[in-house]
Amino acid sequence: MSDVRKILVTSALPYANGAIHLGHLLEYIQTDIWVRFQKLNANQCHYVCADDAHGTAIMLRAKKLGIEPDALIAAVKKEHEADFSDFLINFDHFHSTHSPENHALATQIYQRHRDKGFIVEREITQLYDEEAGLFLADRFVKGECPKCGAADQYGDNCEHCSSTYAATELVNPISTYTGSTPTQKPSTQLFFDLPQFEGMLKEWLQSGRLQSQVSNKLLEWFEDGLQQWDISREAPYFGFEIPDYPGKYFYVWLDAPIGYMASFQHLCDNSEDLTFGDYWSADSTAELYHFIGKDIINFHGLFWPAMLDGAGYRQPTAIFAHGFLTVNGQKMSKSRGTFIKARTYLKHLQPEYLRYYFASKLTSKVDDLDLNLDDFVAKVNSDLINKWVNLASRCAKFINKQFDNQLSDSFDRAELVNQTAAAAPDIAAAYEAREFSKAVRDTMGLVDLANQYIDEVEPWVKIKQAESDEAKQEVQQICTTGLELFRLASLYLKPILPNVVAQVENFLNLSSLTWKDAEQNILGQKITKFKPLMKRIDAAVIEAMLESSKEDLKAEQG
Repeated sequence: MSDVRKILVTSALPYANGAIHLGHLLEYIQTDIWVRFQKLNANQCHYVCADDAHGTAIMLRAKKLGIEPDALIAAVKKEHEADFSDFLINFDHFHSTHSPENHALATQIYQRHRDKGFIVEREITQLYDEEAGLFLADRFVKGECPKCGAADQYGDNCEHCSSTYAATELVNPISTYTGSTPTQKPSTQLFFDLPQFEGMLKEWLQSGRLQSQVSNKLLEWFEDGLQQWDISREAPYFGFEIPDYPGKYFYVWLDAPIGYMASFQHLCDNSEDLTFGDYWSADSTAELYHFIGKDIINFHGLFWPAMLDGAGYRQPTAIFAHGFLTVNGQKMSKSRGTFIKARTYLKHLQPEYLRYYFASKLTSKVDDLDLNLDDFVAKVNSDLINKWVNLASRCAKFINKQFDNQLSDSFDRAELVNQTAAAAPDIAAAYEAREFSKAVRDTMGLVDLANQYIDEVEPWVKIKQAESDEAKQEVQQICTTGLELFRLASLYLKPILPNVVAQVENFLNLSSLTWKDAEQNILGQKITKFKPLMKRIDAAVIEAMLESSKEDLKAEQG
């Protein structure tokens, strides 16, 4: 067992201030498929996540609802966990950044940096909402971009020209919380001295641990020189108070990535087989992977590795960034009904339809992915229903009715079975490299060959013409061959379609399939009666889902 890999995997932490939607699910589905593949390969793979539960936005929403922030994040966590579970996202542990483990680790990491001289104090000027009595986070101020003049831009970057700037540089700023014009107010804040890590970060960015598109973009930060990173916020703020600085709190982006460590710490504390240091110590030989969206790559590609390095922890083995989700070629839209919440989708459609569609388009690149709803219906109905499930249906009915559920002891077309089984290493390599679209394409190519074979040999004709036991046995061999090809394709799809493949395992009377089972077969197996595995999607269901999303918007607007 010495070749078994020890792997820790994380997805970005969902913010505990709203519902999970399909844009979020792109990442969790991608990560879950990769993790399930690793587990099918008998690797020791652990998948942890948590709600990102701190910050001004959560504090203000709780106040608006008339409840404490703790009550808000507890309710949201329950909803998030239900959505993830119903989309078959199989976390080993899902935690919260508002936890004792995260408090202890954030404090420890901060103190290690402080003691090494990596934390500095500076007086800065910030925007202050006099009516609300609080300093404004970047997301709570809007104005005109100081670079291009575009209106209605947030206080940190311009969506029109992509410039970054300080909130105090905005022209005609407005507090989005009260609508008042903020004042500028001085305050002393704490900064993480990122420039001290320039050499380490340049080496890290060129180590091959990030996609080249990502590392090239992050290297641009060095052209103007790295800047110190503000890690403190003034009260009132929902988060962890900074040691030795009463009334100042860790900025949410300091303790959020530490939430990965805290979630795993909680898992270790409740397991006899896991040790935190085996995965996080500087000399760890375990693998550590972060799946994230391209919008938060700055934090994960620069600040996070520097924070880990300064605190004496290991670096990630790799960071995997992905693009955004569009729907019908456009940004998700509430008014068009394409801003679809996870729960809204689940009221209308099976989760594995979406898991399959995403997988069929996902690659290792940072490109955006489009959910074209017409294509979604066509692909699911064609690939999963007409090809994959139909392969089982057309073979099983003869085994069920004519042969008392008994498969034959030999194949009619052994070379086709061998060809399909021999594809396992290449499909495994595609999964490993996050080239899920290739894994799907190759698997469906094999399903096409299997269906062509059944079309060619026509067991429905042969069974009618069979006048001898030998002739009937040939039909049994044909259908056994077809079901073996179906079993192999089901194994290859198992990381994507775990629940449906569990039904396949019951139908074929098999124990839970692992990747090594590509080397086995089902000759002589007694199967059970075939039951429909999936239903076709009716286009009307898509329309109903979009209408439900529009209703969600109306409900939010009161």
